[in-house]
Amino acid sequence: MVIPAVPPYLVALAALVGLLAWLATGRVTRWLGQRAILDQPNDRSSHQVPTPRGGGLGLLPPVLGGWCLLAFLLDGPAMAWAMATGALLLMAVSWRDDRGGLPVRLRLLVQLVAVVPVVSLLPAPIAQGWLPGWLDMALAAVAWVWFVNLYNFMDGIDGISGVETMALGCGLALVALATGPADAAGYGLVLAAGAAGFLAWNWHPARVFLGDVGSVPLGYLAGGLLLALAASGQWAAALILPLYYLADATLTLLRRALRAEKVWQAHRQHFYQRATQAGLSHAAVALRVGACDVLLVACALWSLAAPWPALAVASAIVAALLVELGRRR
Repeated sequence: MVIPAVPPYLVALAALVGLLAWLATGRVTRWLGQRAILDQPNDRSSHQVPTPRGGGLGLLPPVLGGWCLLAFLLDGPAMAWAMATGALLLMAVSWRDDRGGLPVRLRLLVQLVAVVPVVSLLPAPIAQGWLPGWLDMALAAVAWVWFVNLYNFMDGIDGISGVETMALGCGLALVALATGPADAAGYGLVLAAGAAGFLAWNWHPARVFLGDVGSVPLGYLAGGLLLALAASGQWAAALILPLYYLADATLTLLRRALRAEKVWQAHRQHFYQRATQAGLSHAAVALRVGACDVLLVACALWSLAAPWPALAVASAIVAALLVELGRRR
């Protein structure tokens, strides 16, 4: 498989977004610290000292600015503009949640408001025509809301969401380059570049956390791109790229539900959290996730030619990582 080169203007835009995200996150970190907007450690935390929370305020504006610039320059589809608007809505509501907490039902309602209009703009069914149209749209909406929330659930240690977002963005860009048009790779590159700028401040020991204001919109943007990828016919790549996050979050949720626990409450039972509790550093776990993600990107590209074998190998890779993280007690 020959993957075309990234257009130079996309490289320049991604570099600019990454730089702006790094600068803005630094400014936001200082602002949060001055106003004592801190994540205080508790018995469910993975950190030991009060840390500014709300770094998404620095990450998301450059990403959304780059996203909108791309949509303008490329005469982008209505879906791109609708997703940018939805991300802004989720930023506003999530920032309020970071500051004082909002009811779960209200958060889910707002997420549905952000998701449903965009689902109607998908170019084709995500289930490849196996379901009636209305059921396919309902499945897409539920899957997207779940992805938004699992992204938030998985943001529990330093560096993990930055690493995952970089991998997803780069993987989406590579698949777009391989399947065309090349310009569509820009959305993934912008997402990855913004995450890289933020990661410089969030690598262990983190100087700032994303907060819901960062993790919820990031999950929304990444989830929308993955649904669009599935709707384009590349359903296997859309499943493979986020497979570690999907597996860890879903298996942990099912395990907690079977124990009749309140699944929406904070906890420390994810596979990656169990690994840090057993002695692995945040950086060591994030690097393991990153290595897994590199292999998943390779499998996603392979899936363009052989979807089922690629999905089987990707599943084995994720299973091996879950065993590696979960066995540490």
